[in-house]
Order: sequence, then C-alpha cells, then structure tokens
Amino acid sequence: MTRWALLVEYDGAGFAGWQRQAQEISVQQVMEAAAARLGGGPVGCTAAGRTDAGVHAIGQVVHLDLARDIDGDKLAAALNFHMKPHRVVVRDAVPVPAAWSARFSAVGRSYRYVILNRAAPASLDAGRVWHVRPRLDVGAMRDAAALLVGRHDFTSFRAASCQAKSPLRTLDRLDVIAEGEHILIAAEARSFLHHQVRNMVGTLKLVGEGKWPAARISTALAARARAAAGPTAPADGLTFMAVTYPDPLFGDGSKRCFFEKQHPKTFST
Repeated sequence: MTRWALLVEYDGAGFAGWQRQAQEISVQQVMEAAAARLGGGPVGCTAAGRTDAGVHAIGQVVHLDLARDIDGDKLAAALNFHMKPHRVVVRDAVPVPAAWSARFSAVGRSYRYVILNRAAPASLDAGRVWHVRPRLDVGAMRDAAALLVGRHDFTSFRAASCQAKSPLRTLDRLDVIAEGEHILIAAEARSFLHHQVRNMVGTLKLVGEGKWPAARISTALAARARAAAGPTAPADGLTFMAVTYPDPLFGDGSKRCFFEKQHPKTFST
C-alpha cells in the first residue's frame, strides 16, 4: 500500500464544495470515484482544506492510499482520465510516508481573492471574480487589512456554522494588491475558520467604499460577534492557492500554474 500526495486543481463552479454530499456532487466524490477505478474498491481522499461550494483551487493537496503498483505520472494521468468531464485535474503525484496527512501535516495555507473593480461586468473572468462597480480605495483597504494580521479571536469573521473548537487564529498575511482593474487579496495562515477569508473580504469592501473607516476593523474584532463585521463575499472570487509543508512536496516550482507566474506579487513572502 502506497500513500500518495496529489496536487489538485479544480473549478468550483457546479460543485457543492470539496466534501462529499448526500444530494449534490462534490470534488471529493469525483476524485474518490476515479480512484476506485484504479484501486479496485473504495478509496478515501483527504484534502488539506475543505473548500465551499463555488470556491476554486489551484494548489489543493489531497492524499489517498493505493495498493496498485504505479508511478506518479501514470497515476495522475489515470485519475485525470477517469475524472472527465468534471473540471478537476491532478497536476502532480508523489509518494509520501504512510503516516503523512494532507491535512494534519500542513503548516500553512494560502488563499487569493479577486475583485474586478470596474463599471463593465466580467466576461472572460466570469465566475472567478467579484464584480464591484464603485471605485474602491485600495490604500484604505490595505490599512484595514493590516489590523487583522496577527493572532486574534476571529469570532466576528467566521460563519455561524463553523465547527472549529476555538475562534483563535494567527493570520500571517493579508495583503491588498492593485493590478489594473483587479484587486487581489492574498491571505496566509496555518489554518482558517469557516468563511473567514470571505468575511474579511466582505468587510474590507465596506472600507474600500468609504462606508467604514479602517479603524472600525478593530472594533469588529473586539465585538466577537458575527453581526459586527461585514457581509460574506461571494464564493466566485476565492481560490485556494497553496499548502505549505515542512518539506516541499512538488519539486522546484515547475508545476506553478499560469496565474502564479503572471502575478508573482500575490505569492511573494
């Protein structure tokens, strides 16, 4: 039996999220069905992060166990074949120790949120951005984002249905970057609460519109109540970008996708 780590990319549109659902199709369901074709029976897949319905992924990491003797390239190709026509692909596959976990071995996760800030709606980017018409003040949003960085009680920024035992999280990075008509918001932490990134983005939009002063972010944090923060941003603009492990899994970066190469500021440390 070999445990494999998979670098996975998917378009979240049309999926009920990562986690298997009783009535709706999920990314986990598609991957496990494909893996079962190779393993000759049920194969469980564990992801580094459970993305919500409509949320995309470029650097999701998944592990599964297979008894079949196969190399990484052939495994990725076989899974991709069996996952058609669903918009899920395995970008890379490497063997890992049996005790390794995509979820519990991770030491960091990063997300990117994209706002299209112009009068005209999205065409090519439709389904992958949040279209906001009024001109946003990126400087004010950046000042507000800085107040969220660090270790805080993020009760005001998590979903009411969040099942995490503690609302305490350490946010390592929350950058607001203007690139032409796009505003990129890059978030990094060891782990996130349910809807934390989308709730932070929804609140930063209020600051960008001038409806909130940046300092009100601190008031929202201190309130420890979901109603004290802004609305939840749509899922469309959110992408799960990468997972960090103590030892790099997928080589020298040659597997980086087009977006990562075209927008290096989003990924700079």
